[in-house]
Amino acid sequence: MQPTDRRRTAAAGYRLELRPVFYIIGFLLIVMAVTMTIPLATDLVAGNRDWVAFAMSSMITLFIGGALVTACYQPAIELNLRQAFVLTTLSWVMIAAASALPFYFSPYRFNLAESYFEAMSGLTTTGATMMVGLDRAPAGLLLWRALLQWMGGIGIIGFGIAILPFLRIGGMQLFHSESSDRSDKVVPRVSDLAVSIGAIYLVFTVLCFGMLRLVGMGPFDAITHAMAAVSTGGFSTKDASVAYWSDAGVHWTLIIFMVAGGLPFVRYISFVRGNYGVFWRDSQVRR
Repeated sequence: MQPTDRRRTAAAGYRLELRPVFYIIGFLLIVMAVTMTIPLATDLVAGNRDWVAFAMSSMITLFIGGALVTACYQPAIELNLRQAFVLTTLSWVMIAAASALPFYFSPYRFNLAESYFEAMSGLTTTGATMMVGLDRAPAGLLLWRALLQWMGGIGIIGFGIAILPFLRIGGMQLFHSESSDRSDKVVPRVSDLAVSIGAIYLVFTVLCFGMLRLVGMGPFDAITHAMAAVSTGGFSTKDASVAYWSDAGVHWTLIIFMVAGGLPFVRYISFVRGNYGVFWRDSQVRR
């Protein structure tokens, strides 16, 4: 083989095929566009004009997601490790950009940097915020912030993993590239793992919502704070955050579910399956 041929062969080996990456990102953007209809409906019911911001954001996101799916369609995809890492990074960047649109179009008139900061803070469950005057903010925007943290808490990629098998795409590589958990597989298929984690996450959210209602928190505040607590994000609907409520029951409920949300969810699956000492043997929990 000539030196030129060897160089061409080596270059072909290092070439990264990005069509599968953008194909999956397109589906995730479509999911985000559909999710935007939840705060849109909330603002419509409440009579807030902010629903227009979510309508515009949803249409733009749906168009881009649909274009990526159409342009990058492949009948069957198997991700390799390099593609999984690229997908994980690009997913967070592009989904945060789509999630920033409602902030940019909202009456708050955030600039692009502020909108992206707010969206990324929510998706990464960082908890930092650019918003003030939360007590008077539109319900849809407050719900959108809570939804971003709730989705970010389980991992945006976690939602993608659940649909990958239906697209005939291997997902375990993607799970390992997105998750910090390097534990042994507790279920045979990655789709089962995603569904199990999602079910536990949803149960915790419902339980937290129910307990917050029992201790006197209103329904809207209860659902937004339940999503923020289980995701360990911390966004609130009040400028004073949880200090707005003087009831110790509210504080202890949020503390309990923040701790529960901070533990490895894979261990909950093992616990439910009868491995009752799994938490005490986990180094993450002991530390």
